[in-house]
Amino acid sequence: MTIESLDQLLLDQMHDVYDAEKQLVKALPKMAKAASSEDLREAITEHLEATRGHVERLEKAFENLGTKAESKTCAGMKGLIEESEEVIGQDASGEIKDLAIIAAAQRVEHYEIAAYGVIRTLAERLDNEEVAELFQETLGEEEAADERLTEVAEMLMEGVSQEEAMEEEEEGAEIEEETGTKTRRSSGM
Repeated sequence: MTIESLDQLLLDQMHDVYDAEKQLVKALPKMAKAASSEDLREAITEHLEATRGHVERLEKAFENLGTKAESKTCAGMKGLIEESEEVIGQDASGEIKDLAIIAAAQRVEHYEIAAYGVIRTLAERLDNEEVAELFQETLGEEEAADERLTEVAEMLMEGVSQEEAMEEEEEGAEIEEETGTKTRRSSGM
């Protein structure tokens, strides 16, 4: 397809993000299932529901523009989802794996934030405020999902930091105990 106008560019970008959202509807349940943290699982599940709404909002925008809602394969999202699947398959402990899932999910969110920012701006330039408002609403939800993931990550990192500090203290106590025992033995000879 040759793109020669802002109208065509907007539609092209919408076809791309429509496919991205549909891919996510399939991928998010796998991410939620892989999460060990209830907070993370809840955040992903909530975003799945929002993502279904994003698909509907896109369909409404297509309708507003008088065109059929069609997908164009979104290679970017396909790659991000493949990376997410790699993360899910990693052998990692609960909190560390959850943090890796969050990192993958936030890359997805940032991709979507960029995509919706572009199509919202194109709709504004084309003086289609109704479509621009639809995309602004979705953009706000994507940003909120990113913030929620950050909050969950901070909570998990706090737990990991405390756990690591306790492990270091235990290791230090064991070393002191071993060193103290060896010192007593050698001084007794």
